Amino acid sequence: MLQLAVEGDDLFDVSQIELQRPSPSYTYDTLQELRQSQATERPIDLIIGADMLAAVLEHEPTWDSLPRYVPTNRSPAGKRSTEDFDAWVGEWYTELSPEPFEVLLRSGSALVLDDVDSVDVGSIGSYNILAWKRRGMVGVVTNANARDTDEIETEGVPLYFRGVGRGIRPGRNQIESVNRPVVCGGVLVIPGDVIVADGDGVVVVPRAVAEGVARYARTILDIDKAGRRELYRELGLPDDPSVE
Repeated sequence: MLQLAVEGDDLFDVSQIELQRPSPSYTYDTLQELRQSQATERPIDLIIGADMLAAVLEHEPTWDSLPRYVPTNRSPAGKRSTEDFDAWVGEWYTELSPEPFEVLLRSGSALVLDDVDSVDVGSIGSYNILAWKRRGMVGVVTNANARDTDEIETEGVPLYFRGVGRGIRPGRNQIESVNRPVVCGGVLVIPGDVIVADGDGVVVVPRAVAEGVARYARTILDIDKAGRRELYRELGLPDDPSVE
């Protein structure tokens, strides 16, 4: 499917790893629909990894068939009265950047957000992350930033993110899709995968192998705990949760 999507274009090459990936590809069907519905002499191609389009303008283009690049048809706030600005903010939150994924959260859910990693887009703050926790979410992983970090730490919601930001969503962020495969921090994450995170970082375990990985990891952990318990005894240290 991926090979068909870029056929005839010498600028693209598809690796065997991508061709053999077992997960579904949405590229081919979308491309075929566009080619059938659009009567044009220009070639219609899809950019693989379109969730990273914010970085397109940072590079020199190597193609000459792109007439223009339009990131959004929504204008920035500009100069407005306070009343107009408040209405503009409300419209953006409700129509362009809502959080339809919230209803999917349940006890034990980990939320992975693939966002723009080089812009202060303001997707995560102390209010919405606490609302997600209320629905049973156990932690958030994102390749972007977050604000209100003092409050989030006080709330006790685990958050793994790129850095501290300040902005809010209106004028910066629009929802693209929910519950689809994403690439976050260079790692493919598919809905249903298992997220393991601690002070050392984040690991994504594919759902298909999660049970076997858990059994093996438990064996390693039990061996490690037993060894450290012996050292605790020799040093006269009381047991703590890390060795229990």
